[in-house]
Amino acid sequence: MTVDVFDDPTDTREEILAATYRCLREHGYADLTIEKIGTELERSPSLIYHHYEDKDALVLACLEYLLEYFEGELGQEGIEDPPARLEELLEWWLGAEVDDEWAGFVTAMFELRTQAIHDAAYREHFTRSDRLFQASIEAVLRAGVESGDFRECDPAAVAATVQATILGSVLRRSSTDDDAWLDAVRDELQIYLDSRVYGTSTSE
Repeated sequence: MTVDVFDDPTDTREEILAATYRCLREHGYADLTIEKIGTELERSPSLIYHHYEDKDALVLACLEYLLEYFEGELGQEGIEDPPARLEELLEWWLGAEVDDEWAGFVTAMFELRTQAIHDAAYREHFTRSDRLFQASIEAVLRAGVESGDFRECDPAAVAATVQATILGSVLRRSSTDDDAWLDAVRDELQIYLDSRVYGTSTSE
């Protein structure tokens, strides 16, 4: 799993956001400074201040850019193979193989989530982010019901359950050294989907 949204910045703004993203992964939010971003960018911090008022304005702009990117990646239209799309989403978040870039991305996102406890701007962002993620899962489920690949279900309820399971798993995985539980969670989630979505549960 990789996050390559900033691999090819096209202007100064994207270069600043790319440097911010890399610094977040390397230093975390608490140790992030405009000076460190300037060093990563190989430009003067004054250039950054010309575009952004302070660290939080810059971080929130970076989060907004990432959200726009993932909104495109998780497009809710033209879902041709709903089962494959659903499995792709699950593998994306709960896959056994995690590279350093993805691990750094996840860690940074969860550190920033803690800001939302007391900061309204971060809370507003992550509220929108979670709604987008849930809506993308709902869209896959609805497409699968319409195509006959999935059984009739409540897409909003199933999507909320899947999302809560994923977020809890990713949080635990990114903040502990223990992932022995991950296979069990994946198996239980599959049993839930077999029953609620695929209609292949042997218990019915």
